[in-house]
Amino acid sequence: MTQREMQLKAFGDLLDIMDELREKCPWDRKQTMESLRHLTIEETYELADAILDKDYQEVSKELGDLMLHIVFYAKIGSESNDFNILDVIKGINQKLIDRHPHVFGDVVAETDEEVAKNWEQLKLKEGKKSILEGVPKSLPALVKASRIQDKAASAGFDWDRSEQVFEKVQEEIEELYTEVQKKDTSKIEAEFGDVLFSLINYARFIDVDPESALERTNKKFIKRFQYLEKEVSREGKDLRKLSLEEMDVYWDRSKAYFK
Repeated sequence: MTQREMQLKAFGDLLDIMDELREKCPWDRKQTMESLRHLTIEETYELADAILDKDYQEVSKELGDLMLHIVFYAKIGSESNDFNILDVIKGINQKLIDRHPHVFGDVVAETDEEVAKNWEQLKLKEGKKSILEGVPKSLPALVKASRIQDKAASAGFDWDRSEQVFEKVQEEIEELYTEVQKKDTSKIEAEFGDVLFSLINYARFIDVDPESALERTNKKFIKRFQYLEKEVSREGKDLRKLSLEEMDVYWDRSKAYFK
């Protein structure tokens, strides 16, 4: 049996297992698309964590969990005759062919930027009224800002150089500081949002994914702080009774430990 034949058999086995679970398992039988939704989101974040941790065994496991969810949704869809797994697969196959005319047609696209621009133009031809329609409303704000800027840039609405964007970041920070001095709460929030938006835009120009960058910093802080807690406890001290200067000693120690 070839590798492709084994892959197809394994996928067929998954479909058979899903059919049996839906028929015989009380929990699986009870599920709806709505009840699975939050679980799917959770699984997606678990996959994202595994990717950042470079734990590829866990990545494989989480991809399996997501594949199960896809098959589960398709099974539910087939029961109401709305769609089935064949519709899902045929749909994405056709979309990939249609959206890649530089591969499956005679369009020329030499760079990823040209591909992205072609992609957005094709979406508009498919009936979308705005390039920004493709940004899901329920995305977390940080990710949403990044996607909005990507799509706007694909239409040519963009800066020419990263230096211009960094100047904009500095300008927004100064405007935020001005409003902080005035203590106008509503304007402070607006300016803070502008700072974040401009920083996310700058991240795009220096090839940094802002969501991944922030999450890596979160993980780094957690490791260092938990090390600090452990060291303070090991020496029989109460963290809440330490001065900031005393905490800094342990913090510097944790930074050196994880360097």
